[in-house]
Amino acid sequence: QFRSIFKEFPYFNYAQSKALDDLLYTDRNFVICAPTGSGKTVMFELAITRLLMEAPLPWLNIKVVYMAPIKALCSQRFDDWKEKFGPIGLSCKELTGDTVMDDLFEIHHAHIIITTPEKWDSMTRRWRDNSIVQLVRLFLIDEVHVIKDESRGATLEVVVSRMKTVQSSLWRLLENRDHDSVPPLRFVAVSATIPNAEDIAEWLSDSKMPAVCLKIDEDQRPVKLRKIVLGFPCSDNQTEFKFDLTLNYKIASIIQTYSEQKPALVFCATRKGVQQAASILAKDAKFLLSIEQKQRLQRSANSLKDSKLRDLLMCGVAYHHAGMEISDRRIIEGAFTAGDLPVLFTTSTLAMGVNLPAHLVVIKSTMHYVGGVFQEYSETDILQMMGRAGRPQFDTTATAVIMTRWSTREKYIQMLNGADIIESSLHRHLVEHLNAEIVLHTITDVAVALEWIRSTFLYIRALKNPTHYGFSSGLNKIGIEAKLQELCLKNLNDLSSFDLIRMDEANNFKPTETGRLMAWYYIAFDTVKQFFTIKGTETLNELITMISNCTEFLDVKLRTNEKKILNTLNKDKDKITIRFPMEGKIKTREMKINCLIQAQLGCIPIQDFTLTQDTGRIFRNGLRVTRWLSDFLASSKNNFSALLNSLILAKCFRCKLWENSLHVSKQLEKIGVSLSNAMVNAGLTSFKKIEDTNARELELILNRHPPFGNQIKESVLHLPKYELDIEQLPKYSDTLAEILVTIKLTNYEQLQTKRTATDFHYVTLVIGDADNQVIFNQKIMDSVLLKTGDWKKKIEVKRALKSEDISINLISSDYVGLDIQQAYTAFYLTPKTVGSKVVTNQNLKAASSFDMYYGSPQTLPAGKVDTGGRTKQEMTYKKYGNRECNHRCKNKDVCGHDCCKTGVPPKSEMNGDSKFSLYLADLRSRNSISSVPPVKRLKMQMLNQAQNVDLKQFVFTPKPLLPALPR
Repeated sequence: QFRSIFKEFPYFNYAQSKALDDLLYTDRNFVICAPTGSGKTVMFELAITRLLMEAPLPWLNIKVVYMAPIKALCSQRFDDWKEKFGPIGLSCKELTGDTVMDDLFEIHHAHIIITTPEKWDSMTRRWRDNSIVQLVRLFLIDEVHVIKDESRGATLEVVVSRMKTVQSSLWRLLENRDHDSVPPLRFVAVSATIPNAEDIAEWLSDSKMPAVCLKIDEDQRPVKLRKIVLGFPCSDNQTEFKFDLTLNYKIASIIQTYSEQKPALVFCATRKGVQQAASILAKDAKFLLSIEQKQRLQRSANSLKDSKLRDLLMCGVAYHHAGMEISDRRIIEGAFTAGDLPVLFTTSTLAMGVNLPAHLVVIKSTMHYVGGVFQEYSETDILQMMGRAGRPQFDTTATAVIMTRWSTREKYIQMLNGADIIESSLHRHLVEHLNAEIVLHTITDVAVALEWIRSTFLYIRALKNPTHYGFSSGLNKIGIEAKLQELCLKNLNDLSSFDLIRMDEANNFKPTETGRLMAWYYIAFDTVKQFFTIKGTETLNELITMISNCTEFLDVKLRTNEKKILNTLNKDKDKITIRFPMEGKIKTREMKINCLIQAQLGCIPIQDFTLTQDTGRIFRNGLRVTRWLSDFLASSKNNFSALLNSLILAKCFRCKLWENSLHVSKQLEKIGVSLSNAMVNAGLTSFKKIEDTNARELELILNRHPPFGNQIKESVLHLPKYELDIEQLPKYSDTLAEILVTIKLTNYEQLQTKRTATDFHYVTLVIGDADNQVIFNQKIMDSVLLKTGDWKKKIEVKRALKSEDISINLISSDYVGLDIQQAYTAFYLTPKTVGSKVVTNQNLKAASSFDMYYGSPQTLPAGKVDTGGRTKQEMTYKKYGNRECNHRCKNKDVCGHDCCKTGVPPKSEMNGDSKFSLYLADLRSRNSISSVPPVKRLKMQMLNQAQNVDLKQFVFTPKPLLPALPR
């Protein structure tokens, strides 16, 4: 097995041989600090081999986690290890931001999990419910020096500290048993050359034994590296953009001088700069290519989608950056690795990602564009880029050239002789991570919070360099710990002020539901703070604007060359534009995010690949944020409008369609944008219309062969079909009514054998009133409806101040086109009164049980109301012993009918019919214009007549359409 893993390594270099004994024959935690190209990946493979040697067969309950800072590095390791470890029975699984949650099932069966710090952080926040994490026996950390990174370092640090906590927690749980029953968790970390690798080793040490720290000098590099720093004049009034542009014309001479006609890699600050520099070099230089090279480059060029890149490749020049089509990137990588491509221009992200070594590395300018401004590369970035120089299988020497301003040349010469100390950045992101640990119950009080801090890299560095963290340099260990405790308390108070945690007088902490949601959905504290300002009446447009301002999208940048496309999407009288256009031009990152969200939901094609890539990133994070938002708003009762729109928006993000989109067919398997457009053009804009269309006709519309039409119809037929019934129950008062809501799954028998929707599909029933109050909110799983075919619930409806109208909504979790939204007017014992006016029920939009039998009620003429709820006319009729006439005058005080003022004699005096029969006759003669239901009016009439009527004495058989009257 060992030989099969290392068959391509005929010899071990100096670094590997030094590490061999500790990695292969002990279980000690291990940190190796070595130059790029020293074979650090083999260190991980040695550690995996050690685990396999110790673990009994079959390897069922062992898991290895490999964690790297960027997805490109994860993908590369996945492809490599899948081939290497697959033959000996180990399965690999990639878990990054691009991986869908459904893949978690497969991870249960994977032996090697390849992930990023952010993704593993998200998973381990649920570790008590997740047996996977407790099975991890080996934790491999690549590029551990990224712990210094301002934005991502804190996550890496917290994840490793949490894995240490997992181990110690398991030990505490089994403290009465032998510790040997808990399998040890081993950490192996590798890094580029850093001066304080011992601090990393101290951090990764456990209570039993300190970690091994192995530092390999540049002298031991397999390929000797020559380092050159070139300074170029830059005037004070020259911008960084112009200086960077002037360097493009120096590249040709540098390549000619240092490349020795071997592959050269040029790092540029921006994607646009990469393309510009490549174009200029293609004009300035001519490369001698063999006939075979030209033929291979021609074949590669024919496969490229980017026409500019195709032309450059034939000149022996190409560019590579994260904004390109993946297929184009793979072709360029292949041509460069094979040695057919003399020069490749790329962005600095390649230094961290794809392994493309070259004989010559050129760093064109030491400034790069970050967050809208130019700033210097960190020393780690410079060393990482220089580390790509040298191809062990081809070269014995390599060259790295740094091109910088003359004023900073000396700085970089000195930097190459030493290195920056790696510091922690956790203190800048402590608030989110403290909340996550409290939710996990890792931290329960201030003392435990300090204990947790002691497990971090921040603690180790704060003791050695307190001034970097804002502490006084004269403090001793106790003083620094007190300062760290202060820092913790400040962040804990911030969490408490937003009700994310609860603190008692003894400073014990407990998570709230809001705090749990924040940790579960991996939401930034600044995002939570923003949504605490929500009014509760927000529209869909306003919610999208708020989402666009979230911290989760800070990595999305607005580039100058994108503004034209974005402005066209926003406003253009000749083209399809976004649903909610923004005022003015697109000039901020937030406006770009808003525009891309709406373009995606509106199925508006975006031709620019970089924008398409940004849209993908926005929707990955946006899906998480919108789902969190709907759960967050569900905890309040006075925000019906915002809650409903947040549920709709979360579904829109999942489907990548507006809730009223005509492109419902795009949600079906095998239907993309172009086929969906064809169906819209044919008028197939709902699932019902698709279902009613002949299969052969569908194939004609979509230009597909049978049985494609049958497959589409099958998909639609096996979607859940819902029906919503609302019935008012005879339990009501002046302020309270009761309705019975029935949700029917009309095709539930059909869905017993086959379902298009997933097993996790559900609908949310959310009901609100005219005062924006949430009356009812509940998720109903399809699995519940599949048991009996329906779901019923009696719901009490409190009378709203504005009107009796209520909004009843059934929102699908995963599909646009299945929702039901219905308005309904509830009935109460007396008409609504506001001041001196009677407020009546109008605009009835949903049938009730009363409507079904008696017809649709309308509005009664309104008059002045006394404290007893009687109108002035009623009091007048009473005075004369009369009843109200049947005239439908709007204002009976000013009309020309005398009977409208004094009433007409009671019917009982005209003939001897019973009151009940008279009431029914009277009802037939009217046009059902009262907003008060007939049964209620009968009761009110009886009360006004001040006579006790026993209905049992009347023998009456109602007509079939009339219900039995409640007694």
